[in-house]
Amino acid sequence: QVQLVESGGGLVQPGGSLRLSCAASGLRFSIYHMGWYRQAPGKQRELVARVFSGGGTNYVDSVKGRFTISRDNAKNTAALQMNSLKPEDTAVYFCNAQLAGATTNYWGKGTLVTVSS
Repeated sequence: QVQLVESGGGLVQPGGSLRLSCAASGLRFSIYHMGWYRQAPGKQRELVARVFSGGGTNYVDSVKGRFTISRDNAKNTAALQMNSLKPEDTAVYFCNAQLAGATTNYWGKGTLVTVSS
């Protein structure tokens, strides 16, 4: 079975940094696009960043220059380095795997990031 497990969430002060990790198992990791989504209380889930199977990336405008997504195919992991965190970054962050060229999607259960002083 496919499993995505997020880790690294927690409480951080504004301006601080946090690194999220997603460990994937049960799938051919290298052929999946990997993404990070987030959902704040009372708001819709939004795409934060994606790293494609070929290595390219994209980001939502609000995190450009602050967040960096990466993947390590040898370790079946995807990471999201978050710098200069703002209170509006507070959300549950979800790992997503999408099969390239298809609509197949898998989701992790999420990890909570709280940015507050």
